[in-house]
Amino acid sequence: MRLGHFDLNLLVALDALLETKSVTKAADRLCIGASATSSALGRLREHYNDELLHQIGRRMELTPLAKTLVQPVRDIILRTQRTVGARPGFDPASEGRHFVFNVSDYAGSVFIPPLLRHLQLHAPAITLDLLGLGDNALERLERGEVDFVIVPDRYGNEKLPSVPLFDEGYSCVVWRGNKLVGDALSLEQYLSMGHVAARFGDSRVVAFEGWYLQQCGINRRVEVVASTFNALPQLVVGTTRVATVHTRMAQLYARRMPLKVLPLPVDIPRLQMLLQWHGIRDDDPAHAWMREQMQHVARVHCP
Repeated sequence: MRLGHFDLNLLVALDALLETKSVTKAADRLCIGASATSSALGRLREHYNDELLHQIGRRMELTPLAKTLVQPVRDIILRTQRTVGARPGFDPASEGRHFVFNVSDYAGSVFIPPLLRHLQLHAPAITLDLLGLGDNALERLERGEVDFVIVPDRYGNEKLPSVPLFDEGYSCVVWRGNKLVGDALSLEQYLSMGHVAARFGDSRVVAFEGWYLQQCGINRRVEVVASTFNALPQLVVGTTRVATVHTRMAQLYARRMPLKVLPLPVDIPRLQMLLQWHGIRDDDPAHAWMREQMQHVARVHCP
């Protein structure tokens, strides 16, 4: 299809090339051969009279013109998808819909299970794809590649719509067989113990509680580093170590494992979890229905 002299099919190729900065990766995303993608890039270069992608050392980078095209092209793709997929309404009892989430393993453990039970009762044809947060979750949301992100408010994207979902506090978990610990921990004892902590992504970013304690000048003796929240309670079992864990997760694991949940001897602000989505989805009936259900589940199960 053409608009004037421009082949609209090239927009999809342009979007992939602008994001991946690679003919090979764009070809994989488009599910076409590298030669066809290279041909599309050639036609785009001819249309714009610009290289769009140029070689710098071993990598390809966007030209100044290409950088100005990234967001407008992505917006066109999203609006086209929205127009093509438009429906007059949404009947959850009979209609199907697939949603993609970016959630941490914490939210995946304490919030997603009651959401799934609720959806099976009220919208049995809905399916979910649950992806980890990773290093670029908010970028993927901004590009419209996922439907929802559940993220602490301090990590949210101010440019995107959001609603508070639920808040969360912190507790300590220790092995029930640890004879050195009673029913409470003093700050001195807390700091004298070995800690299990979580850090994420390739850059090993500390979780919120670790960041906050650092800001307060409180230095834990971290002896074990894990890449998921779910690992923390399990890794203290059979040891004299302690983990600082979201309270709901601590209680969840204490019902399954020989753990004691103790008050944290440090005042850490409660964590406000946000539900975020792309504004292009605001008027999508199925998307709006799902947002309402998520807020309902949060009110009932995460008060």
